[in-house]
Formats: sequence, C-alpha cells, structure tokens
Amino acid sequence: MPTLLIVHHTPSPHCQAMFEAVVSGATAPEIEGVRVVRRAALSATAADVLAADGYLLGTPANLGYLSGALKHFFDQIYYPCLDETRGRPFGAYVHGGNDVTGALRALDSITTGLGWRPAAEPVTVTGEPGKADIEACWELGATVAAGLATDA
Repeated sequence: MPTLLIVHHTPSPHCQAMFEAVVSGATAPEIEGVRVVRRAALSATAADVLAADGYLLGTPANLGYLSGALKHFFDQIYYPCLDETRGRPFGAYVHGGNDVTGALRALDSITTGLGWRPAAEPVTVTGEPGKADIEACWELGATVAAGLATDA
C-alpha cells in the first residue's frame, strides 16, 4: 500500500485550518489504498521519508523563508534520502502574512535538489484562509493521495 507522508509546521490557527483541509482531502473515503502518515516537521525523520511514496509539505512563510522547523526537517533528511527518493511526487501549501515568494523559492530549490517531482501546484495563502483557500488545500491533499493510489 503506498504511503503519503504529510510533514507540517502548524504554529497558527491559519496553518492549522490549512493542514486539516489537506488531511481531509488526502483521507477522503473515495481515495482507497493509500496510507496517510502525519508528522510534525521537528519530529519527521529520514526513516519516515524513506518509508513514504509521496509527500505533502506544509509551512508558514517566516521572514521571507520557510519555517525553521521545515528547514530543519530538510537539513536532517536531505543526504540520507537524496538517492533513494528521486522522482517521488510531492505537494506543498504555504501560509504567509503578506508574502510567500521566498518560501516557495526555497521549497523549489530544495525539492529540485532532492529530485522530487511536483504532483500539483502549491497552495499559497496570505492572511486569513477563505473558503476557496480551504477547498484548494482539500484538493491538494486529494490530488497527491489519488496520484499515489493510481501509481500503485
């Protein structure tokens, strides 16, 4: 059974709402045969990444960059997972107060280095997430999970 690993840093109610929508989409009843594992960015390990077939990454944009927690995650898993995870699909969602450009640039750089392939466009939200933003997060989770179910 394919495994989807959701790695997130969820320090605010806005990030929490986005995370919950992503999980809801990834675990929708119509998507069968995909195991969904959730890990906080500071507790996710290289073993978690190696055991997964695809990834969803969630972070706030802090000071124009990824959260320190998600950066720490990448620092810990980068070399142990570099060769083994090439070509695996991922999706991402980013929340910022007013700008997420730097965080997206960093995510692109790191995931390109890992050789991961985007399974969907990232969901970006600035300010309070609206109904359309939450729906986009649900779709993101569902899209990445359904892609794993199809690949199985």
